[in-house]
Amino acid sequence: MISQKNGVLVNIGVDDIDSPRGGCTTHLVAKLVKIWSKRSWVKFIDYPNLIRLSPTVPWKTRGNGALALRLIAPSEDKALDLYEEAVNIAIDYVSEFRHPESHPALAIVLGKVDQKLRWLGLKAVQDIVPLDLLNRILAKIRNMHKNTRIHGHRGLIGAYAAIGLTLSDTDYTFELIAYRKPENYGKPRAVDPESVKLMDKLTKDSTFLNYDYEVDKPLITPHGPDPVLFGIRGEDPEALVKAMKIIKVYEPIEMWVVFRTNQATDMHLRRISSIKEAYIYTGIILRAKISSIPRRIQGGHVIFRINDGVNEIDVAAYEPTGGFRNIVEQLRPGDIVEVYGTVRPPSSKHGPTINLEKIYVVSIAPEYRFEAPRCPKCNARMKSMGRGKGYKCPKCGYKDPKAKKIAIKIPRKITPGWYQPPPRAFKHLMKPIERFGKEKKLFNYKLIQIWHS
Repeated sequence: MISQKNGVLVNIGVDDIDSPRGGCTTHLVAKLVKIWSKRSWVKFIDYPNLIRLSPTVPWKTRGNGALALRLIAPSEDKALDLYEEAVNIAIDYVSEFRHPESHPALAIVLGKVDQKLRWLGLKAVQDIVPLDLLNRILAKIRNMHKNTRIHGHRGLIGAYAAIGLTLSDTDYTFELIAYRKPENYGKPRAVDPESVKLMDKLTKDSTFLNYDYEVDKPLITPHGPDPVLFGIRGEDPEALVKAMKIIKVYEPIEMWVVFRTNQATDMHLRRISSIKEAYIYTGIILRAKISSIPRRIQGGHVIFRINDGVNEIDVAAYEPTGGFRNIVEQLRPGDIVEVYGTVRPPSSKHGPTINLEKIYVVSIAPEYRFEAPRCPKCNARMKSMGRGKGYKCPKCGYKDPKAKKIAIKIPRKITPGWYQPPPRAFKHLMKPIERFGKEKKLFNYKLIQIWHS
């Protein structure tokens, strides 16, 4: 972490500002960035962090994203002034979109982020964090910290988790988010689809998940009443700014900001060695053997079972994964696979189920069909004389009491390798195969000029 000799290190976390009625946590933080970047005494040491928390939490609102701002202030008093300003702006912001399902909250931590908070940040991405666990951790932290609950309490967990997950020694990506003018909220977004397709083709080495060619549809524009116009995801800020300039937009942009984020990193997944470790509401990576032929059920979902040698569990490729289901249907008992996905809780109709996000086929088992033997005299297809009694030729009458069905190997359509759903089925944390080999391992904190307008 950067030296604090020139001031106080400030970490401000924000969560649950959005609601089903509108609003967006990133939008609030973008406003703060725009205001504070004009003050010469505010020194940002990181891009605003967009932290996607566990995608399995039942009470999440939309993308379950919390945010953190990391900067240097000249004194503790100045740091607290910034925090109070953020709280007041947030209170005004949420008043327009207040909803009982949203629990907006802010938190501030001064100094280097405590290891206990770092642990909390990762746990909030991979699991459910109860409020009492947060309180126990806060009681052990020596750094000066405080928090504000605008209403409800769950937002506190995300605010502190965003502060804790510094993304300093793990993989990360960037997202450039552009925002609409308020008068256009709720209207169709005036973004040219063909220009998005062109941008995707020209920047495919540095951006990802922009366009779904299976359904010929752009993916950078949301559909709700929130203020986001579009969001471009990629490997570095400069590439995102270049990509933005290719897109044709036919409505005014209020502002745009580049965020550093854990999106598209698979951070929500942990590798386990047995099915008994596949706890509900968690993301897992598990190597196992296919133990049932995949079947397509009502609704278009494809279900199959895997076995770790002791236990079995269902795996599902749901209807929104499109053509990915056709690949999954080609799996057969005996195939060895690694499944990547989240564990859904049981219901009255089924047990816990792994929601398949992508799959690595390690090896495929041979598949056979069995046919009656041919007559050695006339080459006609023989018929069984009964269980264990051999075969008889219906044409010439030849009998062979020792004859058995012949196993014929069937060519498999699926081969070992990686398979993933189409881009439209990707959730925020899911890492596309295209990012393999581009993972980052370290972020050096320094005084930076945040990319924004």
